[in-house]
Amino acid sequence: MDKSTIVGKVREILVGVLKHENFEMTDEVTASEIKGWDSLSHMIIITEIEKAFGIRFRLKELNKLNNMGALINLIETKSQ
Repeated sequence: MDKSTIVGKVREILVGVLKHENFEMTDEVTASEIKGWDSLSHMIIITEIEKAFGIRFRLKELNKLNNMGALINLIETKSQ
């Protein structure tokens, strides 16, 4: 799966969970910069991503993520 497809699916998930589109999908954006992305919505987002891509994250992997680019790269790696 190519990166642009992953980004599109992740954006759809974020919009569905957060109920708004007021954010940019850049590699540098972090959860704290996106309105409504708190600890509860974070768990929902991660669960929805796992379902959408048929993957499972390890806690250690999630703890290393520091921005959207790292999340997209991890999804890309696990989807291969």
